[in-house]
Amino acid sequence: MRDVIQGMVQAETEAKRIVAAAKAEADRLVAEAHKQAQGLAQEVLASTRDEAARIVEAASREAEREKKDRLAKATAEVEKEVRMDESLRRDAVEAVVKAVCGKP
Repeated sequence: MRDVIQGMVQAETEAKRIVAAAKAEADRLVAEAHKQAQGLAQEVLASTRDEAARIVEAASREAEREKKDRLAKATAEVEKEVRMDESLRRDAVEAVVKAVCGKP
């Protein structure tokens, strides 16, 4: 009977040791998974920031191109509407010179 009880105590001790080892391994695995998840989150965050920067840069270049196109079109439109022949230009220059010099 003593052998049976001693066998049960040893089995219980062995079971506790196995449970403790399993818990320690589970804790280690959870910690490693948490560490990997943090690493992945940092990678995703960095990738998202890079992509956002690329999108902003592309939008900025497109806006600059659009601005230049609109300015060129507006300049062409103004030049088209403000055509002066040589005599009108000469008269305008003379009027400006007289105004600047204070001559009537």
